[in-house]
Amino acid sequence: MQTEILQRPDFSMVRATFDRAGEAIVATAGTMVSRDTSVQMKTGLTGGLLASAKRKLLGGESLFLNTFTASQPGETVYLAPAAEGDIVELRVHSGESLYIHSGAFLAGEASVKLDTKWGGAKGFFGAGMFLLKAEGDGRVLVNAYGALHPVDVSGQGFICDNENVVAFTDGLQYDVRRIGGMKGLFFSGEGLVCHFRGRGRLWMQTRNPARFAAWVHPFRRTKAKVEAGN
Repeated sequence: MQTEILQRPDFSMVRATFDRAGEAIVATAGTMVSRDTSVQMKTGLTGGLLASAKRKLLGGESLFLNTFTASQPGETVYLAPAAEGDIVELRVHSGESLYIHSGAFLAGEASVKLDTKWGGAKGFFGAGMFLLKAEGDGRVLVNAYGALHPVDVSGQGFICDNENVVAFTDGLQYDVRRIGGMKGLFFSGEGLVCHFRGRGRLWMQTRNPARFAAWVHPFRRTKAKVEAGN
């Protein structure tokens, strides 16, 4: 299968072209833009009911996944996330794991298995209680809000806002911390951050959806504003 990421980084979309009949790609529900008519789509609970429910309830992913299977070489399927932003293709190797922030998984080869990982008690306060854990041998496509930027972490570590984390390799461990005590937590505008240690790669998104929502909030049209003529 060949993949090409189009229209990046603002409105990225993936074109997957199958090399042979029977080749498949598994995607999050609702991400298909278009496909050749002969490409078969099957919707199912990948990994069984319990594994799917755990991904839905704990990892924030859709309960059902769609599997697109080619009937002949050269067929294509186009995939895109709901929000505008970038997409990157990552490789998972046997014996290694890739950790993906809740909501960032777009699609992957059928040889890649998804599970959930406990993110620590401090995850209750914004980092996400659980992360998705991708294992196996194959390619994974993850999406971001904004552009995606990779950082190689080593030495004393690296700090990233928890809402900007998209994915990281299993050579990294992290702690969720607040910045500058309670005053920094509530008044710095930064909230909680992830302090990464070890050696590996981190992918972060250049925009923060929570901050964007907070920025938009004062401009919303409410009943009170309409009645006041605003």
